Amino acid sequence: MNKTNSNLKFKGEPLETSGRELKEGDMLPTFRLTSNDLSDFDSTALRDKVVVLSVVPSLDTPVCSAQAKRFNQEATKDPEIEFIVISRDLPFAQKRWMEESACSEVHTASDYKYRTFGEQFGVELPNIGLLARSIFVANKHGKIIHLEYVEELSEEPDYEAVLKAVRSAL
Repeated sequence: MNKTNSNLKFKGEPLETSGRELKEGDMLPTFRLTSNDLSDFDSTALRDKVVVLSVVPSLDTPVCSAQAKRFNQEATKDPEIEFIVISRDLPFAQKRWMEESACSEVHTASDYKYRTFGEQFGVELPNIGLLARSIFVANKHGKIIHLEYVEELSEEPDYEAVLKAVRSAL
């Protein structure tokens, strides 16, 4: 199901998105991604944890890199929170980025192989083959307690709102 989400733009131009737009109160969909070592990363590994899914178009861009680095800093503060950075970058590129950026607290996972995450979370950008910048915070029961589909793809999310939601879930 393709749609033009008038709330999502790139440099002011509306982006066509695909998938079901999630809402606060929805359960986090189950998903499967690929880890840096090419093994499957299954969402069942996140059960009973507070989870922040930080979705970025590509870690090799300044805004995406800044977003991942910010969450890497936050991940050092509380081991009860899982920060996962998700993109369509190849796992090799994600691993390289983590090493070059000295980021070891967040986990990166790629949707390059299965290409189902975007549809499940309403962040598929079919015309450019990337995922839209977005944030999903789920409590220990898997309920989405905060989400943000970042309106302008080239801007960072509202970090304070994410951190407030995380604190409320602990």
